[in-house]
Amino acid sequence: MSHGALWPYYLVVLIGMALTLASRQRGHRLGIWVFKPIASGGFIALALAAGALDTGYGQAVLVALCLCFVGDVLLIPKARAIFLAGLISFLLGHVGYLVAFWVRGFRPSAVGIALLVLVPVALLVGHWLYPHVSRRMRVPVFSYIVVITLMVAAAAGVMVASARPIILVGALSFFLSDISVARERFVEESFINRLWGLPLYYGGQVLLALSVAGPVTA
Repeated sequence: MSHGALWPYYLVVLIGMALTLASRQRGHRLGIWVFKPIASGGFIALALAAGALDTGYGQAVLVALCLCFVGDVLLIPKARAIFLAGLISFLLGHVGYLVAFWVRGFRPSAVGIALLVLVPVALLVGHWLYPHVSRRMRVPVFSYIVVITLMVAAAAGVMVASARPIILVGALSFFLSDISVARERFVEESFINRLWGLPLYYGGQVLLALSVAGPVTA
């Protein structure tokens, strides 16, 4: 399917995200339960329409997107146990992206250089969060930081190997959006967190879903 024919899927994600934000701002929990899964289902449908099932890379990205969809739903409730389940689902989603990037092929030297940049950033984020995260949550939260950092570094390696910046931009957008989630859950609840975090998150997922289109190595 051509990129021009994918615009209905973009609209589903965009409208679902906008209505999720509106529901959040007005305190309409039912609206969040309805519109957030629609927005997240949109990036799964986009990946399928872009040809995710045609390659090993696309299939791995599709699995990652589905795990993120589950995480999106599990992050809607306020209960800490359910949030932990959502965190684990997202962590597995990042593992799925790591598998996808390994299947596609990356340049190890570029991954190493990216880690030199990303590890200090990850350490700063961890230092910022540490006083706000309960002892019970520290292992899953800091494990998550490690995995998403590796995922972004691997995306940099893929970008250098394949000359497709869309993958790195998508991964970086995902990384930055998770800072808003961390601030919302552990530091300070604010609509502003979602106002900038959700567009970054859905934009990143749309880019990663689109990356399944075109020639790949596997």
